Amino acid sequence: MSLVFPHTFVPWFRSVAPYIHAHRGKTFVVAIAGELIAAGKLNTFAQDLALIHAMGIKVVLVHGFRPQVEEQLHAKGHTSRFSHGMRITDAVALDCAQEAAGQLRYEIEAAFSQGLPNTPMAGSQIRVVSGNFITARPVGIVDGVDFQHTGLVRKIDASGIRRAVEFGALVMLSPFGFSPTGEAFNLSMEDVAASAAIALQADKLIYVTEVKGIPLDVNDPASEIDTELALADAEKLLSALPNPTQPTDTAFYLQHAVKACKSGVDRVHIVPFSVDGSVLMESFTHDGVGTMIVDEKLESLREATSDDVGGVLQLIEPFEKDGTLVKRDRTEIERDIGHYSVIEHDGVIFGCAALYPYPEARTAEMAALTVSPHVQGQGDGERILKRIEQRAKSQGLDSIFVLTTRTMHWFIKRGFAQVDAEWLPEARKRKYNWDRRSQVLVKKLA
Repeated sequence: MSLVFPHTFVPWFRSVAPYIHAHRGKTFVVAIAGELIAAGKLNTFAQDLALIHAMGIKVVLVHGFRPQVEEQLHAKGHTSRFSHGMRITDAVALDCAQEAAGQLRYEIEAAFSQGLPNTPMAGSQIRVVSGNFITARPVGIVDGVDFQHTGLVRKIDASGIRRAVEFGALVMLSPFGFSPTGEAFNLSMEDVAASAAIALQADKLIYVTEVKGIPLDVNDPASEIDTELALADAEKLLSALPNPTQPTDTAFYLQHAVKACKSGVDRVHIVPFSVDGSVLMESFTHDGVGTMIVDEKLESLREATSDDVGGVLQLIEPFEKDGTLVKRDRTEIERDIGHYSVIEHDGVIFGCAALYPYPEARTAEMAALTVSPHVQGQGDGERILKRIEQRAKSQGLDSIFVLTTRTMHWFIKRGFAQVDAEWLPEARKRKYNWDRRSQVLVKKLA
């Protein structure tokens, strides 16, 4: 272990450091399905959330309780009723929901109170705060169906929650709200989490659910997960999906993610609780394990047009002079501008990359990846890389490759692997400059 462990742990820990720096002081709303608790994963999840809290991240936890309410109803011989994807909460169901919520609060507080030596919770002192932070309103009668005590969030006491998290507490919200007259309403975890994230303008909203994420092919249950969805693409997908009736429907969590993202939440994640440590991997690794919905403004990250030729030339010229990039003349860039993606702000281009496909080999070259020195270290290189990957996937390609002489380690940290130059497609191999001896790195696309 003394020979192997430092060579794996130290590089990994260093690779996590940028995420720790970036997330410190940020606000995460983390919503867990009741199925996570029913599956016996609460203790390990609490350990992961305690670690996130210890890194200086402000945490608001929202819990669900669908299976727990079902269990209470079954014990009383009462049948559940649903409509429009929501529970119809009669008086018996309301009692069951209140009992389930009380029991879960007790279990969650107990999980965060652990502190045995030689465990991940050793030395942690997390104060869990809960209360009447939610004002609710009734769903009422929809299409002739009376939802009785089922409600929707009317208002979140954002200032009260902020005061609690500023003092270092973890705020826990149950899916219950009260009207100004004191009437109790059964709410959905998904609605509470999205409403809280919007009210707090949280940096992240993370749904920890029974689903893996948003599939690339919504018609194929075995499809790979789409790791990142632009808000515009998520809205388009949502509009094409049928109204959800159960949590496993693709639109069920997606509808709340889109709502939150449109209302100012920077990132919304849908991750599976079946993967141990999924919240940690989603937050502190490059690719994550679920789906992230992000509002990438079209005016900031987009495909290049002929009007961008001058800006691209101005951006890459210093890197051509110092030998980081191969020199390209204006004619070549004008001819190939359709292959470029750019990041621009207020009319100034400060990042670009080009994608040259080789369909016969089911791969493509990413070339001229450049970020202005004025904004390096802010994640724009990764944003461009993600866009290039999305373009390659949309063309049905299996991989992308780069040729580099100086930035090899940056690509390796982001999933590329070095190969011999003989790997290159024949058409690209004929143009390979053997004197320059560029390293060839390949990344497989999911």
